[in-house]
Amino acid sequence: MTTGQELLQSAGVPVVLAPMAGITNRAFRRLARESAAAVMPGQTGGIYVTEMITSRALIERHPETLAMTTFDSDESPRSMQLYTTDPVTVAAAVRMVVEEDRADHIDLNFGCPVPKVTKKGGGSALPWKRDLFRAIVTEAIRAADGRVPVTVKMRMGIDDEHVTYLDAGRTAAEAGAAWVTLHGRTAIQSYSGKANRDAIARLVEELAPLGTPVLGNGDIWTARDALSMVAETGCAGVVVGRGCLGRPWLFGHLTAAFSGVPIPPEPDLGAVTAAMSRHAQLLEDVLGPGRGIRDFRKHVAWYLKGFVVGAPTRHALGLVSSLDELDALLAGLDLDQSYSVEAATLPRGRTSPQKRVALPDGWLESQSWEGVVAEEEVAVSGG
Repeated sequence: MTTGQELLQSAGVPVVLAPMAGITNRAFRRLARESAAAVMPGQTGGIYVTEMITSRALIERHPETLAMTTFDSDESPRSMQLYTTDPVTVAAAVRMVVEEDRADHIDLNFGCPVPKVTKKGGGSALPWKRDLFRAIVTEAIRAADGRVPVTVKMRMGIDDEHVTYLDAGRTAAEAGAAWVTLHGRTAIQSYSGKANRDAIARLVEELAPLGTPVLGNGDIWTARDALSMVAETGCAGVVVGRGCLGRPWLFGHLTAAFSGVPIPPEPDLGAVTAAMSRHAQLLEDVLGPGRGIRDFRKHVAWYLKGFVVGAPTRHALGLVSSLDELDALLAGLDLDQSYSVEAATLPRGRTSPQKRVALPDGWLESQSWEGVVAEEEVAVSGG
């Protein structure tokens, strides 16, 4: 059976691309891998995880979900994240993945703070039900039968009064999880404030006697952030989410940093627009003409953060409908602009906290599952 350390070593550097809905499809994963290879030829630069795959949708073979589980022929290791609220369903999904050779690594989602997930008792709400969490992790690992490593990704808890990460981390480690990833925030924080590195260090200490690696997640905006997280917490590696939005070259920087070679400089706008064009082309290849370029629109603001572009051009790029139109608009920019280091460290994506965490009725009254899932799990993959 592949251990967590062996899996990380197979990737070359201890870096994992976090599953992100609508982001970590084949196109983005290839772009990230290419950025690593540009710095270290032949280097994959980490492990790149699919969008969240709903276990029920997978075993029911929903076409869109099956499309999300596809990988490029040269993608290795193939890493898939599964979401579930039910031990029986996740076991069936894991068996399907293993028997049909669909992935080399399975990650279990217990960290999503999105209301449509937590209100069904899933994601970051689920570890509160200790026996349900234990049953899901145990059944997933049992179904994998040692043929692929199973890992766990989670948050600190629901809020400051309902913290679960130490108990859940021990449970996952004792069940045989190859590693445990901790995002240093609670569900109610969503993506606001700063990730709690002290909590990550505490979990590292807790799981050290069990030999289970801990990966740190949260606020990795630059390669130096990754190095400092490892140094400060003792974690075995980092999981990168929002920090790579509009910055796929971050994986090249991370590869350099963890390989002990100089970190490349930030790209100027000319190099950024080249990355934008490449990304859009890859999305067209994966999603199809028209749909790919429409999907690319959401990436525009992330790529151009900190650059002087002009409101009319930004607006036009947000409505771009073809690759030719995209290239024409990008060619009209002042491409000699330097990258803003300050912009690189500014938060990307949602940062405002939730007013409350959406939960099933009575969810916090007991930590016991009592054999009943409040509602059927979210049916749509991707989050």
